[in-house]
Amino acid sequence: MAGPGTWSLTRAALIILLLPRSLEECGRISSSTSIVRLGDAITASCIINQNCSHLGPESQILWKLGAELQPGGRQQHLLDGTQISTITLPHINSPWTLLSCCLLWGDSLQILDQVELQAGYPPSTPHNLSCLMNLTTNSLTCQWEPGPDTHLSTNFTLKSFKSRGKCQIHEEAIPDCIPKDGQSRCSIPRKHLQLYQTMGIWVQAENALGTSVSSQLCLDPMDVVKLEPPTLWGLDPIPEVAPPQPGCLLLRWESWKLSAYIEQKCELRYQPQLGEDSWALVGPLPSRTLQYELCGLLPSTAYTLQMRCIRWPLPGHWSDWSPSLELSTPQQAPIVKLDTWWRQRQLDPRTVDVQLFWKPMPLEEERDQIQGYLVSWRPSGQAGAVLPLCNTTELNCTFHLPSVVREVVLVAYNTAGTSHPTPVVFLESRGPPLGRLHTIALDPQSLWVGWEPPRPQPRGYVIEWSPGTTGPSSSHKSWKMEHNGSIAGTLLQENIRPFQLYEITVTPLYQDTMGPSQVIYAYSQEMAPSHAPELHLKHIGKTWAQLEWVPQAPELGKSPLTHYTIFWTNAQGQSFSTVLNASSHGFVLHGLEPASLYHVHLMAASQAGATNSTSLTLMTLALEVSELQILLGLFGLLILFTCLCGAARFCCRPRKNPLWPNVPDPAHSSLGSWVPTIMAEEVFQLPSLWDPSMPPITKITVLEEEEKKPGPWESSDSSGTRGLPTLVQAYVLQGDPRAPSIQPQSQPGTSDQVLYGRVLGSPTHPGPGHYIRCDSTQPLLGGLTPSPKSYENLWFQTSPVRTPEPLVPNQEDECVFGPLLDFPLLQGLQVHGMDGLGGF
Repeated sequence: MAGPGTWSLTRAALIILLLPRSLEECGRISSSTSIVRLGDAITASCIINQNCSHLGPESQILWKLGAELQPGGRQQHLLDGTQISTITLPHINSPWTLLSCCLLWGDSLQILDQVELQAGYPPSTPHNLSCLMNLTTNSLTCQWEPGPDTHLSTNFTLKSFKSRGKCQIHEEAIPDCIPKDGQSRCSIPRKHLQLYQTMGIWVQAENALGTSVSSQLCLDPMDVVKLEPPTLWGLDPIPEVAPPQPGCLLLRWESWKLSAYIEQKCELRYQPQLGEDSWALVGPLPSRTLQYELCGLLPSTAYTLQMRCIRWPLPGHWSDWSPSLELSTPQQAPIVKLDTWWRQRQLDPRTVDVQLFWKPMPLEEERDQIQGYLVSWRPSGQAGAVLPLCNTTELNCTFHLPSVVREVVLVAYNTAGTSHPTPVVFLESRGPPLGRLHTIALDPQSLWVGWEPPRPQPRGYVIEWSPGTTGPSSSHKSWKMEHNGSIAGTLLQENIRPFQLYEITVTPLYQDTMGPSQVIYAYSQEMAPSHAPELHLKHIGKTWAQLEWVPQAPELGKSPLTHYTIFWTNAQGQSFSTVLNASSHGFVLHGLEPASLYHVHLMAASQAGATNSTSLTLMTLALEVSELQILLGLFGLLILFTCLCGAARFCCRPRKNPLWPNVPDPAHSSLGSWVPTIMAEEVFQLPSLWDPSMPPITKITVLEEEEKKPGPWESSDSSGTRGLPTLVQAYVLQGDPRAPSIQPQSQPGTSDQVLYGRVLGSPTHPGPGHYIRCDSTQPLLGGLTPSPKSYENLWFQTSPVRTPEPLVPNQEDECVFGPLLDFPLLQGLQVHGMDGLGGF
């Protein structure tokens, strides 16, 4: 077997021949082997002799594997001037490649020598060895499976020897059989065989990496004989001898001539040409008979038949299947039951027009057995006379009959004969009717028809259906017969289409009569409305519009309306809608803008879908001049009323007396940051204000904001003087007392007043009275100012006789007397004893 590198060796030889004569004999490659196992390593050496004139002391030897430079070459200089470069290639991963030794000559590489490297696998063991004795070629042919590809040239040899018994003794070697290239079979000629004697056979595979042999096969060549297939043909039956049997085929075959002396058996297989039926097997068939009648087939059906044979009872192999034989079974008379139904129409008192329908119900599996139908009747009084009414291949027939005829006969026929006659009796309608006929659409291609069975129970029902536009005498009606009289409905699936109105008729059949037919109309699926009513504008105003429409009449095949939806859109693109019931025929749009444009359309919806009407564009009315004047007047009155309310609120709020000094409010000034220097537990015992020896003072009391009313006056001892509050506090200013306050002032008129002074006069010492603040909301001064003069406020003026009015405190006063040290204006003063108060 030629190796894959034959052409590459030729190329290498051409390259070497084209080398300069001075470099041709410079070097040669020596390798450990040229064929290795795929993936193994290989070592090679390139020897350059001393006679190479182009080899200098600094010459470099390089290696190439295929087209790639290989690093790792070790270069040595021997004493005699010879140079050796050795390289080890760790892995050879290509089944075939070239290893080149090159010399760097100028700027190019000059190849000095090349060797071919092959890599592959040892041969695997051949398996599945089998042999057949072919009597046609008179040779023993054996075949095997060689196993996976070795990538190397592998030779197979079929070896054999003659033996006795079970091939344990070698008697005579048989010449080896060498198969052709690429084949896995080989034939041993008859001259090297000895029939009825055992022989051992095996296969040997060999390549450069090893040898393997298959398991040994021990056989007798006659035990593996494979016969040639027989010749098969059909026989025509002889009607005089034996009439053809329906569903049977008569076959005959002939064995191969060279195997006529061998006992054998055969098998027959057949399948119908039409359809996807699998092969049916019949056998074993005795070879001596050479004739067989195959029955149980379908009448008038084409079949494909094949036959094969085997040596029997001795061992052997089945022959191939014979060429196909195609035969057809003869016809048989139709075996069928016919369901019939009819319609009658009186033409004149003596003649009726009859339209007869039938459906064949095969009792056995058949294939196109019926070739036609024949309707006939037998006149009374004419023995043996049969008058044909119609002969047709259709499933209906129309004919005329005398009114007195109540029965006709229907038969199906073909070339083999006729079926059993089916009598058709024209019954009168005298039975009870059905109750509550109704329909349900299960899907667009079917309709369920239901009813209440009458009493007595019928023997069956006839159901007819056709499109609602079909005439009563049309032959295109679909119909079916239900033979079970106890059922209360049936499913219609034949010739049912959506969006089509169907007229359905149900007739009960009794033993000797029939009931009246009941009719109902139904759809398997209804369509959405084809169009919506057209909108009309009836009236329009400035902020409303009245619309109306005329509801459409119900349409056949259209689902009834369920509701309307009105949509309207303004010029700004805002959309609005409302839903109305199906009985509405008008609607008023409210809340529209005056002098505005609107687009309106109506949508009519049903369970099957919805459709829109054409769009209606309308413009609301604009406001009149008088209405604009009224609106502007009302707007002006509203503005005037708002201004008056604001002025009244401004004028009616409390204001301070213009003659009162501008005194800052201590509660919202820097005085609020002062803290007491005397603890709350310290109580000052002061003498009574009415003591004659005490200089006239003014009592000042500071109350907190939450103390709206001071406590009642407490009586003193039996001297008749009145006591003062026992809690007295002195205050020390933290920071600069003259700094202005940043606290917000309280609004006038509020109840949060700071009671901090009242003017008092002494009843025993005439002169101008002193004052304390007690109920003013005026803010205190930013600095420490003296008391106001008597002319600054009329409240301080004395009586006309210059006698000050005694101001004696009472229990209803809102001020409470206290020590002078409580007055906020004097908290910044350092008071040392009561003597410091005399000059106040």
